[in-house]
Amino acid sequence: MASVELRGLTKRYGDLAVVDDISLRIDHGLMVCLLGPSGCGKTTTLRLIAGFVEPSAGEIAVGDRVVSSPARTLPPEQRNMSMIFQSYALWPHMTVADNVAYGLKLRKLGKAIIAQKVNAMLTVTKLDALASRYPGELSGGQQQRVALARALIVEPETLLLDEPLSNLDANLREEMRFEIRRLHDEYRYTTVYVTHDQSEAMTTADIIAVMNQGRIEQAASPEEIYDRPRSEFVARFIGSSNIVKGRARDGDHVEIAGTALRCIGAKLTAGTETAVSIRQHDVYIMLEEPSGLENMLPATVTRHVFLGNSRDYMVELADGTALRVVASADQSVAQGTKVWLHLPPLRCRALMS
Repeated sequence: MASVELRGLTKRYGDLAVVDDISLRIDHGLMVCLLGPSGCGKTTTLRLIAGFVEPSAGEIAVGDRVVSSPARTLPPEQRNMSMIFQSYALWPHMTVADNVAYGLKLRKLGKAIIAQKVNAMLTVTKLDALASRYPGELSGGQQQRVALARALIVEPETLLLDEPLSNLDANLREEMRFEIRRLHDEYRYTTVYVTHDQSEAMTTADIIAVMNQGRIEQAASPEEIYDRPRSEFVARFIGSSNIVKGRARDGDHVEIAGTALRCIGAKLTAGTETAVSIRQHDVYIMLEEPSGLENMLPATVTRHVFLGNSRDYMVELADGTALRVVASADQSVAQGTKVWLHLPPLRCRALMS
């Protein structure tokens, strides 16, 4: 069973910790996405797992084997891993079938076994009709499938993907997200997938590990990462959240612009500065203050943009705090209008400091 475990993994270049004391367990058969902005350490983490980079501290274990530590690092070829890079690195002089068969030939398998495995893999990856073509005759999406087929056919314990869709156009990227997930479900290899695109992570991953400045801010299912972010960074990076800041009144209420908002999430301590996140589509604009609703804030519409199937508003609270609101297309409120905002308590999430 090829679980992957990172234990206090650190990589320093001089005084700079590019990967800073990361601990993460990836159970066998799961796909984990390392998600974050450029420079957050996600690709370095992947290269540490692959064995291309040696750690400054900490360990990497695959199953019951320690494959990386400051004392001893197994070379990539001894880790039974396959890696797919941003550039597909296909042999231009080989056909699709020969590219896919390459790893099996290096392992000196018999011709009949290689042919059987290649034919089966080409069928699964929907490349059988393209077997005799060369990479230069393929689209970007087809080349990506060849790279996936070549990586999968050698039956690795772990599959590593480094921004594999970054060279594709938007439509192909969307199609290939589902293709990568389909192939993962077919083979159930332990997979680590690096991306800066949250849509890719949400579509493909079992677990998303959000990285920031060399550390993992939160690792959880896509649903939990989206609905229950723990930090301001995660709330801003995953989806579009308003972050408003105030002072905690008690364990459940934060004062924002003179109004006590009831919140869920992090436990609050009275008197402390607290950030609260709420998604743009979870804020409701009302022209009059309704009776019996809590978490109502007076505001003024400062911007209004019609987007076809929705309307995008910017509103300003009494203390100058700005919030963005996405409303239905049939709710038209003019710029300058005084309104009331309803922030449902179960959608207001107090964040860890």
